[in-house]
Formats: sequence, C-alpha cells, structure tokens
Amino acid sequence: MSAARRIGILAGGGSLPREVADAVVARGLPLHIVAIDGEADADFGPYPVTRVNWGEIGRMVATFQQSGCTDLVIIGSVTRPDLATIKPDLGFFKALGTIAGLVLAGGDDGVLRGVIRFFERHGLTVVGPTEVAPELTIGAGGPIAGAMSPEVVSDARVGFGIIAELGRLDIGQAAVVSGGRLEALEAAEGTDRMLERLAEQRRAAGHGPVVAQGVLIKRTKPGQDLRIDLPVIGPETVRRAVACGLAGIVVEAGRALAADRGELQSRAAARGLTVAGMEIDPSSEGRNRAREQKSVSMRLLHNLKARRAARGLELRPLGRHKAPARVLRDVMTSLQVMTAMRPIGGARTVVVVRGHVLAVETGEGVAAALSRAAGLRQWGDRRLRRRAGIAAIDAGRDCEPDLIEIVAKAGFAGIVVKLRRFTAGVPTEAIAAADKAGVFIVGIAAEEAGDG
Repeated sequence: MSAARRIGILAGGGSLPREVADAVVARGLPLHIVAIDGEADADFGPYPVTRVNWGEIGRMVATFQQSGCTDLVIIGSVTRPDLATIKPDLGFFKALGTIAGLVLAGGDDGVLRGVIRFFERHGLTVVGPTEVAPELTIGAGGPIAGAMSPEVVSDARVGFGIIAELGRLDIGQAAVVSGGRLEALEAAEGTDRMLERLAEQRRAAGHGPVVAQGVLIKRTKPGQDLRIDLPVIGPETVRRAVACGLAGIVVEAGRALAADRGELQSRAAARGLTVAGMEIDPSSEGRNRAREQKSVSMRLLHNLKARRAARGLELRPLGRHKAPARVLRDVMTSLQVMTAMRPIGGARTVVVVRGHVLAVETGEGVAAALSRAAGLRQWGDRRLRRRAGIAAIDAGRDCEPDLIEIVAKAGFAGIVVKLRRFTAGVPTEAIAAADKAGVFIVGIAAEEAGDG
C-alpha cells in the first residue's frame, strides 16, 4: 500500500463505519470520516470526524479533498432522504443535474452507481469495505455459529437462486425459504422489516417457536457493484431471525459483512441458530455473473428496449381515468416481477414507483402488501407533487374498494389488473371508488404479462 494513501469514510448508521475505521487504522493508514447527520450513530472515538447533513454535498467533497483522502469507503445504513427536508449548500446546487439523475434512476442499483460516479469525478477512488477491512467479510468453510443441517443447506441454495433471478429486477438482497418454499422476499423495506413482517405472519398462522424452520438468505444481486451496499448481518439480524423461529442465516461467502461479529456469534450460539457463509456454485451462476460485467452502454440499450416494450402495452381503461405514459415503465416492471414469481409461488400484487419495486406480496395478502408499500419512500420522493407509481394486481377478484383507498392515500397513480377469460372481473364498486378517488384502474390481458 502506498504511504500517500489516505482513506475517507462516508458513514451511515450502525457499527460497521467504526469497525471499518478501526481496521484502516490497524493497517497504518490515515483516515477522515464524514458522518451523515441523522444516520451515523456510532462512537468514532479518537478519529477525525466531520458531520454533515444530506444537503451538504459540497462540504462532503471538500472535506475529503482538504483532508487529502485518495480512497473512499461508503458504509453504513441510510434512509432514503427527502429532498424537501434537507438544507442544501452551494455544492448541492452545483450537483443538481447528478441529483436529479439519481432521483429518476428508479431502483437502488442505479442510485448507487450514480453515487460512485459522482465521487470518482471529484478525484476519489471508491473502494469496497472488503478491500480495507477484509476481516469483516463472512467467508466460506465452517459456519460461524451453529451447525449446517442438510435442510439449512437445501433452503439456502433455493434462496440463492431466487435472489439471483429476481435480483436482475433490482429487488432486494434477502429472502426467507422454508422447506424449499419462498416465505418472504425483501423489497424496499429492508431485511429487518421483512423479518418483522414474517414474524407477524407466522404468529397469525399459529406457528409456534417449538421447532425452528426456514432460513434467511442474503446475497448480492446480479449486476451489483461490489464496492457498495454489500449484504450485512449483525446481532439485530440474529434477534429477529430467532423471533421468526428460523433455523439459520446463510449469506454468500466473500460477499457479505458481519457487524459486531463477537456479539452476533454469542447471540446465535445461545439460541441455537446457524449462521454461515456458503459459496455459490459457479456453474449455476455463469449467466448471472456475466451480467455483472455488462457495460454501461449495454445497460442503457437494455433500458431503451424495455421502455419501447412498455409503450407497446395494451392497457384497457376500466374507469374514467387513463394511465399516464409516465407509469408505463412501472407497469412493465411489475409484470416482469409477476412473471418471475410464478415458478416460486406467484405474487398477488407488486408495487412499483418510478422503476423501483417497493413491495412484492408473498403470502401476507394484497391489502397488507399495499399498506406496507404505502409507508415506504424511495430516493428523494415526495411523489413529485403528483401521483406516481402503480399497484399491479394478479386477479380482478382481489381488487376491492378498500384497496382503492389504500392506493389513493399512498399517492400511487393507479392500479393495473391482470384480466383472464372465464374469471370474475373487477368489481364495479372498485371501479367507482377509483373514479371518485382520482386514480386510474386499467386491465391488461394476462397473456401480455407472460402468462401464456
């Protein structure tokens, strides 16, 4: 390592920013931390720290430059900032073009790639935490807690495959599989809230904690930039997994981080929970790993083709309001998700806002999934002062008037219902409720969603 190398850390929440800082100093490298107000909550002890709010983009960059940082590690949990509540500095306004691009990017992957490009344009080399703190990585080999039963291994493999397939649509990094069946899927809510939801579902279904079953799986998504947003587990993950009655947590070896490893191991061992890193069979991942090398130009071409396909969708208005052109990409994305979900149990509803998948129903019911999505916000989102996004519903019989109220209050633009022959259509009361609420409700032939 060069003696001139200095590490900058852009710190969000959790213990990992401090753990990365400790690892950097242990290697004899100087550092400077920029901690985001309202996010970074670790005690950084003796290390140099500058605190900024989300709007102080110029101060972030200037701090790293003036402290002589050459490399930048972006680490820690963050909430999606609302541009209406931040306090911008001059640098923020100079970066408005970039910020607008991030807001319109859609999913997390596009946002994070944009963040990396922004800092690298300002002379910083963005590096992954595994480069400066490899001891935080969960490797392969024996489990770090508990024993790997054949059932845990089997469910983990199924989960790895599910995330690989759905990850190309930028849907989360985590899933729960039990007995080979997908039980929960992470979207915009994050792993903790997914596990909280699963615990409630299991309690409602009368599942007792007597026999632990099911595995939480976390892995990177195809095409993900490995320098940022690697899957993380920590003591809180263990607590929530135990509360769900899970048998284990399995992550992709070499591509996931352990926060507060000692406490994580202690809690898992005390509750008999398996925690392990597992290698993914390269032969089954060839196509997905190839996607990770896809160039920016290829991604742009893919997006262009998707938008052209979206414009060709034949949407049938069921009420007075038509679907605006701006939601066509969201409609296409929701249908792609539903098609991908079919082999693993299906999804009764999918919510997408500006290209970002907020929620995928995996057994909790349509109303619960819509309510969950209503409480989520994506990057810079205040619905842009107009209704945005759609809820796609798999069957007309599920489209009840109370769902219209949820959609309207959430600020979503409307509902797309997959229509099939020889089945009941959308209730007239639901259509009347949509007309009154000012949201569109349209139908699309199931065959056009890839149902065949």
